[in-house]
Amino acid sequence: MTKIRYNILTIGVAAALGLSSCAESFLDVNSKTESNTDNFYKTEADAWRALIGCYNGWRQTSTSPGVGFYVASTVMGDECYGGTGNSDGRNYQVIDRFDQAESPADLQMFTLDWQRYYAGVYRCNELITREEQIQWAQTGSNRGLYMGEARALRALLYFDMVRLWGHIPLFLTPVNENREQADPAEVYAAIFEDLKYAIENIPDNANLTKDQFGRITKYAAEAVLARAYLFYTGYYGKEPGFTDAEGNTTGVVTKADALAAVEDVIASSNYELLDDYKDFWPAASVVANITTPGWNTEASTYAGDANKEVVLSMNFTPMASYATDGAADGNRWQVMMGMRNPLSVVPYYCGWGACTVIPGFINKIYDSADPRRKAGVIDIAGEEINGDANFKPSYNDWREYTGYTVKKYSPLAFYQLDDGGNLVIKNANMSTGAGDMQINNCQPYNIVRYADVLLMAAELGSPQAAAYMHEVRSRAGLGDIAVNKENIMAERARELAFEGIRYWDLLRQGVEVMADAVVAGAGDVMNGGTPARVTYDKSKIVAKKGLCQIPNDQIVLSNGVLKQNEGWY
Repeated sequence: MTKIRYNILTIGVAAALGLSSCAESFLDVNSKTESNTDNFYKTEADAWRALIGCYNGWRQTSTSPGVGFYVASTVMGDECYGGTGNSDGRNYQVIDRFDQAESPADLQMFTLDWQRYYAGVYRCNELITREEQIQWAQTGSNRGLYMGEARALRALLYFDMVRLWGHIPLFLTPVNENREQADPAEVYAAIFEDLKYAIENIPDNANLTKDQFGRITKYAAEAVLARAYLFYTGYYGKEPGFTDAEGNTTGVVTKADALAAVEDVIASSNYELLDDYKDFWPAASVVANITTPGWNTEASTYAGDANKEVVLSMNFTPMASYATDGAADGNRWQVMMGMRNPLSVVPYYCGWGACTVIPGFINKIYDSADPRRKAGVIDIAGEEINGDANFKPSYNDWREYTGYTVKKYSPLAFYQLDDGGNLVIKNANMSTGAGDMQINNCQPYNIVRYADVLLMAAELGSPQAAAYMHEVRSRAGLGDIAVNKENIMAERARELAFEGIRYWDLLRQGVEVMADAVVAGAGDVMNGGTPARVTYDKSKIVAKKGLCQIPNDQIVLSNGVLKQNEGWY
């Protein structure tokens, strides 16, 4: 099988057709036929199989042991410190402080992320560029649906990358080329063109049933378009649109377009807020200290993965092994957010202790009547975890311990009887209670919730802005407030905390705004049980302009064609 090599990764045609064996998911594929570009992309069935490879490529950006977009998004803002183990490397501190001096040798923290994202783009490019050679069905063709999904997936991949790194190579065809970084405006133009295509071609009623959970809908594409518009116009201070050397302009999206997109999501009546905020997340909706064997669903009010508030989620299933990329179906970010090993206190399972919550953040944004604080944060001492016999070794191994950690994405545990009839703790995200804690967590990561759509519509100036704000706040048992930019952003902080959104909300208000918020998070912590203090240097944060380090090995591999972002080395 032909292999293609270029500077940002090594990827074969097999990767473009890469398939996942994933239980209870539309990603299931029974065919294991060897395929290559000479005998593939002929039929609509081939297109479906290739689309599954595109979804798997998108998902693998969160199944590799890289930093992970969602963990990085949570660490970089004012919500959380880097955390992790007291004797671990300090790469999460580099990300949190925007300071390479925290770990001078960590010059390729994001290598796996960079490779996986471009591998996912390659898969999408292969399918998109083969559209005309596929023999689509004469009647009932899925051409618009499949190609719309592929375009939306490519847009999602590039939207993550361009926010993380700002200056990235843009590939819209599967070529072998050592390419310079594109103007970010050109990347965003491609993102908006792909999202507009998806909105126009994915049928209104497609992918809405629970058995299609995780697939992109027209409404998901509309919500992401509005999010991308708000970020681009905020961060770059101008309207989207790119004009090439020949005078061709692409990617034009107006504020009216963005508002119309989210208003369409609302008007579709496909989505609603859950009655109880906490029921969106397994760890927030479970009753603590379950002592009966097995996963007791009666002790949980969890609304389920494919609930009425989900607009777009990335879903996962337990992976079989470390052996192949095709088996890499469990998420790898969730174990990072678990309380530091060896802590295991039902219903919370252990992990690597990243994203310790900053007390100043939650004390600033929540008042005592707001139930969203308890739903989002594990108050370790307040939930009496400090009294557990397993806590002391965990506490003594935890860096930047604050007494709080993220609940929304905490791994879960339950009791199970072993062969001797003894109660033992198992990871509740594993269907059998067996497996590896690093690779078998499979809680979906929510990309867009309906509450976010309501708040974006309010921010974009909807005539119904007051009603949308009321809907979000009344669920939390709170009264109405004035609808203005300051209050909308504050409400977004409360409603969407620890969901990978807050940092980008800060950054789109300006680098100085972001830096001031991060610096205000300086505070006292415990490192391995010893008092310490986290501090920030605002000048170093501002110098990076909110962008992350481009992996140095990729710069070397490109023979210097790729250039490092300002402030990094």
